[in-house]
Amino acid sequence: MKKIPYGRQNITDEDIKSVIEVLKSDYLTQGPNVAEFEKAFADYIGVKYAVAVSNGTAALHICAMAMDVKPGDKVITTPITFVASANCVRYCGGEVVFADINPETYLLDINSVKKILESSPLGTYKGIIPVDFAGRAVDLEEFRKLADEYNLWIIEDACHAPGGYFTDSNNKKQKCGNGNFAELAIFSFHPVKHIACGEGGMVTTNDEELYKELNRLRSHGITKFDDAYTNSIEFANGGYKDEANYPLWYMEMEKLGYNYRLTDIQAALGISQLKRANQGLIRRREISTRYKSAFNNSPFIIGQSGVINGHAYHLYVIEVKDRLNLYKYLRDNNILAQIHYIPAHLMPYYREFGWKEGDMPNAENYYRHCISLPMYPTLTDEEQQYVIETINKFYV
Repeated sequence: MKKIPYGRQNITDEDIKSVIEVLKSDYLTQGPNVAEFEKAFADYIGVKYAVAVSNGTAALHICAMAMDVKPGDKVITTPITFVASANCVRYCGGEVVFADINPETYLLDINSVKKILESSPLGTYKGIIPVDFAGRAVDLEEFRKLADEYNLWIIEDACHAPGGYFTDSNNKKQKCGNGNFAELAIFSFHPVKHIACGEGGMVTTNDEELYKELNRLRSHGITKFDDAYTNSIEFANGGYKDEANYPLWYMEMEKLGYNYRLTDIQAALGISQLKRANQGLIRRREISTRYKSAFNNSPFIIGQSGVINGHAYHLYVIEVKDRLNLYKYLRDNNILAQIHYIPAHLMPYYREFGWKEGDMPNAENYYRHCISLPMYPTLTDEEQQYVIETINKFYV
C-alpha cells in the first residue's frame, strides 16, 4: 500500500486551469480574484463580510488587533488547538489563560470557562477564543450568553470547520463563522484543510466597522480611494472622498498594519476549490461513518469522534490504549497518522508563564490517548479499509 497521509489536498484540472488563467492575466496580486473569493466565501458561510489574508495565523492576529487586545489583557482559549489560536493574543502583548476541554466533545468546556470568570472581578478578562476543533462546532449560543454576562468579545477559530454547524435553541442550524454569535471568525486554507490555497486565510464578520478595520490592518494600515469596503472614506487628515481635493492616488497610513494580503493566484485556487466544498463535506461524513462503525465497541478504543450532526470532519480522532506503539506501527505500514495536539499550555514557551502538567487534566488525558486517522475526500474505500484492518491487527 502506498503512503496514506492523515490529510491532503485535492487539486483538479479545473483548479489548475483557474490558476493558469490568473498567471496569464494582468494581476497576480491585488486584482479582482481576491474580492470574488471573499464574496463567494461569505455567501457560502452566510455572513455579510469576508476578508482574505495570507494565512490563518495572520487572520487570528488582525482579529486580536481589531478587538484591541493590549498588553496585559487576559483572553481565554483552549489548550487543544494549534498554538496560533493562543499566540495571536501574545502578538498583541496580551495574557493567554487556558481553560480545560470537555472530554466528550474535545471542545473548550464552558463550565471551565465559567469557573475562571467567576473567580475574578468583572472586567478581568477581555475575550474568549473557542476553537471548532477537528471540525466539531462549538455551541456559540451558550458562549455568547456567557460573554454578554461578562462583557467579553468572541473570536471563533473555525479553521477546521468550514461548512460545519451547530443547532441553536430554536432548532436552527448555525454555520461556523456566520457572525451571529461571535464578533469575528477565522478560517485557514492550508493544504490539509477543506479548501486549499497553498496558504491562505479568511476572517468573517457581520460588523461593518470591524470589516473596515480588518481591511486596513491586512494592508499596512493604509486607507485609500479604491478600497472596496466603502464608498465614503474619511481620511485622518480631514474631509471625505472628494476627487477635487483628494486625487485618486491619495492614501494614508493611519496605523501600524501588516502585509497580510492574499494573492490572486491563491484566490483563484480558492474559488475553484470552494465549488467542491459541499461535495467534500459529504465524503468526509461518509468516511467518519465507516470509522465509527468499524471501531464501535472495540475494546482498545477509549473514545472517538463518532458521527455528529454538523461536524465538518477536518480530523477523525480516536483515543486508544498504547498510542505510541500504535503510532509507530501505523507509520511502519505506510499510514501517516498524526497527533492533534500537544496541549498548548505544556509547550516550553507557555510553561514560562507558569503553566504546568496537571493544570488541564482533561486536555492532558486526551493527549495521552489521541491519534488522528486519515481523513480527506480522496481517501478511497480500499485505503480506509486498510487503515481499519491495520489498527485491528495491532491490537490482536
